Amino acid sequence: MKTKRRIVRIKNAVKPVVEPVTNPIRDLAESGRLSGVLLLVATAIALSWANSSHGEEFLAFWQQKVGFPPLDKSISHWVNDGLMAVFFFFVGLEIKREILVGELSDWRQAVLPVVAALGGAIVPATIYLTFNADSTAANGWAIPTATDIAFSLGMLSLLGKRVPFALKVLLTAIAVIDDLIAVLVIALFYTNEIHADMVLGAAATLTVLFALNYFKVLRFMFYLIPGLLLWFFILKSGVHATIAGVLLAVTIPLSQLGRIEHALYKPVNYLIMPIFALANTGIVLTGNIYALLTLPLSLGIVAGLFLGKPLGIVLFSWGVVKSGGAKLPLGLKWRHIIGLGFTAGIGFTMSIFIAGLSFTDAAQQSGAKLAIMVGTVLSGVVGLLWLVKVEKRLTSQMKSKQRFQVSGEKLKKVP
Repeated sequence: MKTKRRIVRIKNAVKPVVEPVTNPIRDLAESGRLSGVLLLVATAIALSWANSSHGEEFLAFWQQKVGFPPLDKSISHWVNDGLMAVFFFFVGLEIKREILVGELSDWRQAVLPVVAALGGAIVPATIYLTFNADSTAANGWAIPTATDIAFSLGMLSLLGKRVPFALKVLLTAIAVIDDLIAVLVIALFYTNEIHADMVLGAAATLTVLFALNYFKVLRFMFYLIPGLLLWFFILKSGVHATIAGVLLAVTIPLSQLGRIEHALYKPVNYLIMPIFALANTGIVLTGNIYALLTLPLSLGIVAGLFLGKPLGIVLFSWGVVKSGGAKLPLGLKWRHIIGLGFTAGIGFTMSIFIAGLSFTDAAQQSGAKLAIMVGTVLSGVVGLLWLVKVEKRLTSQMKSKQRFQVSGEKLKKVP
């Protein structure tokens, strides 16, 4: 009893000191903004460290080999092929849930985000190729097609209730479709030599996983070991290892999706993504940064994210709505869709990941990653400012309408 009282007294004494620190962090986590903040912090650390007097040691750290044959890889590879497979597993769970029971389960609701996401991929890729079609950088065409779902939603959450909830739902649906497009692009266009024996091993393992689902095996542990084996086969097959995460997610029973997603939310957003940013944004900024950003490769990425995303999303959405194939969600105006389009230009995590697959040349990778950061910042800032302006204008119009109605009623009462 005395021990419990002592613990309570200690807690009460510590509370005034700890709460000013923990409360803001808790608020950030609950609003969804913490993941974006952590990504920015990790990026700032990586950039600062890479360009400090200890920059060489920082970059060399990620190239150290860890493991044993046939899994002796650099730390950077373990992050991009291992930890990111968990990230893609999480993405796969989100895609499956949305398709089966979420916003994409009803085709009438799914038409608008599907078409908008296609526009948000096709137009940025076209803009990029306009700058780079005849160069060695053409392989990076998919870089500006991606949207970072966590980062973009985190940016929208900064506006709180000043943006309609329907806008957040639509952005989520578009980002999920965008992730599915990215997965297909990686599987189809960023695969090198295929090893048939490993593909057969992956197919056999995937058959076992589907059998577990068919016979209603619910415990995730029974999926984990075959899932690791699937990852190994995919890794050695020539297809990028992260695809194993998506394939494993497809086999998970619907009744377990929410529980596993909830369990992975914090590790993925607060650990895996910041580590990925640390490992992949350590760009050495030597020479003329302006010259680097004005290269066709960089211009294609910045223009693709900052201009291509809103153009593609708005034009394709307008086309499908005007043709009668879909309707804007209740409470949304076209001005909201423009703001959403800019916000979807926050490509960060997935864009950087695709940049790593697109180029082997270190200079091209650095230029691409720097351009992604610039495009992401421009898209995020302009998207937020646009939506703030839209809400202020709508609020002002609503107040003017209310005043007009009140004055009209007074006039009617005058004899």
